[in-house]
Order: sequence, then C-alpha cells, then structure tokens
Amino acid sequence: MGRYLSQTVTIAVDAMGGDHAPGVVIDGCALSLERHPETRFLLFGDDEKISPHLKRHTALVAASEVHHTPDAVPMDAKPAQAVRQGRKSSMAMAITAVKVKRAQAVISAGSTGALMAMSKIQLRTFPGVGRPAIAAIWPTIGGETLVLDVGANVDSDIKQLVDFAILGEAFAHTVLHRARPRVGLLNVGSEDVKGNEVVKAVDALLRAADLPMDYVGYVEGDDISAGVVDVVVTDGFTGNIALKTAEGTAKLVAHYLRGALTSSPLSKFGALLASGGLKALKEKMDPRSANGGVFLGLNGLVVKSHGGTDALGFASALDLSIDLSGSDFGAHITSALESVHDKVKAADEALKAEKRAKKEAASK
Repeated sequence: MGRYLSQTVTIAVDAMGGDHAPGVVIDGCALSLERHPETRFLLFGDDEKISPHLKRHTALVAASEVHHTPDAVPMDAKPAQAVRQGRKSSMAMAITAVKVKRAQAVISAGSTGALMAMSKIQLRTFPGVGRPAIAAIWPTIGGETLVLDVGANVDSDIKQLVDFAILGEAFAHTVLHRARPRVGLLNVGSEDVKGNEVVKAVDALLRAADLPMDYVGYVEGDDISAGVVDVVVTDGFTGNIALKTAEGTAKLVAHYLRGALTSSPLSKFGALLASGGLKALKEKMDPRSANGGVFLGLNGLVVKSHGGTDALGFASALDLSIDLSGSDFGAHITSALESVHDKVKAADEALKAEKRAKKEAASK
C-alpha cells in the first residue's frame, strides 16, 4: 500500500490498551515516528505509567502530548460495561480526539468490543450502515487482499454482509488502487448449493442488485492467500478464525524452517549462504508486519491493533493509520453507499416477492 501522507498527521493513541501497555505502545510509537517523522501523537493514559517509557525516546517526547486519563478499559470488559463506566478512559478520550477533529485517526490495542461500541456511539456510522466491520489487509501471492469482517461482528445478517461488500469494494478502489476490485463471498465451497442460508441469500442479492462492482461469487479459505479476489466478505466470527489460523500457520512454518536450517552443520552453512533470501522470507511471513485492522463504516478513522502484539506489530498498525489519514477513502465510501443502497433495496424486495410467488404456487 502506497503512502498518501503529504502533511503533518496527528494520531490519537490509547496508550493503556493491549496486553503489554503502555510499554509496547510507546515503543511502537517511537518506531513508527522513525518512518514518519512528520507525525504527532496524542497519548491518552496514566501519566505516571507512560512517562518512564516515553523518557527513553527523545524524538517521541518532542512529537507527543500526554493527556492524563487515570481510567483504562480492561481487556475483558463487556462493550456495554465499557460504554457506561469508561467515559473518561484512555480509549474513550482518544476516540473523542477524532470526534472533535484534534486527530485524524485513533488507534488502540484494547478490547475490540469496547472499541467498536465506543467508536460507534461517538463517531456514528455512515447513513444506512448498521454496524462497522474490521477490515484487514491480507498479504497474498500477488500482493494484498482486503478481508472483512475479521472480528467486529460475531453474527452478521444479510444486509450487514452486503454493506461489507460495498464498504470493502470502495476501500480497495481508493486505498489499494484497484480500478475495479473483484469481490468474493467466503464460503465452504464454490458450488451454488454450498453454504448456509445467509450466505446464499447474500450471494443472490449481490447478483440481483447489479452493483457497480466485479462480484465473482463464492471463494474458499485457500483463495484468500492466493489473491483470487481483491475483497473477501465474511462475518466476524469466521473472519477472525481465518485470520488467527493464518497467523498461526505462518508461525508454524517459521518454526519448522528454523529447525530445518539449524539441524546440522551443513544446513547451517546453507542457511548462511541464503541469509539474504531467508531474511526477506522471514519479513514476509511475520504476522506483525500486517498488524492492524480498520473499522469501516464509521465517520472517523479507527484502527485496531492486536492486543498481544509487540512494539514492531503496534508500529505496523500505526503506519497503517498514518497512511490512511492522508487518503480520502471516507468520502469515496460515502459516495459508494449513497449510489447503491437504492439498488440493493429494490433487488431485495424483488427477491422477496419472487420467493413469496414460488411459495404460493407450491401451495396450490
């Protein structure tokens, strides 16, 4: 993904979110600042806990403002509880910074459910969008594929999945520079008879609506890394499992490879000769380099980092938020939604009428 940044960007950071905050968060900010020296950070969290880590990074001190918020949202907090009790938390105040236009983006490694709930309440969704989705940029054989949802919504109905297709197509067109993004619906097979009733209904609706996208139909799990399509649409339950499975597989392959290359003196010598290529392979397979998911469908840029990531992974998520802050994908998504919702509604009504007619004919 290319960089859009041409001016100073301010990122609001939930410094207390994540399994290893605030240390990993601050170290990640320092790494990202090296790559994006024009960036400024608003750090929200406990000043006493942040300061010892911040003092180790002179450049970051000059590029940051610390906003003391003694409260933090626990990683296991339920969304409703977080909304009620966390109004002055580091997560809530970081989101507010985007709401009042003090920052172009907010990033957190905290509770996904809490982040979605708070972001939806403060920033609101685009007209016609019920719930936002987390979109992850997935490395593939030929480049990158956008996968959504990867964790924001455990259950998704027909309309939500259709919205995800529209949101993903607009994002891929604007951010990934795909002239006409290919969109696929994740399923257990490519045959028409495969899948549950929700997936079948979404497929029928996307075909009947004749939307301005290259909808190719069903795709399977192994099609994601193959880069068969530019956008893969699924519910958050399935998408999150797919994401975690891919990350686990990458770690397993790295473990096997490391063992094979250190099993004997000869293999160690071969590894030394191929060190350049092996280093490049390690970087491509490192899940931390693809860390960060974007909440699509909100009137504001929200990026979610994995809670258990390290400084390198958090820096990757920050890089994503900085790149996106300089793009206009939000305006393109709004335009896309406005232009297709009427078509989707009309197609949905036609399909329901056809279903009723078939049912009536069968009963006679």
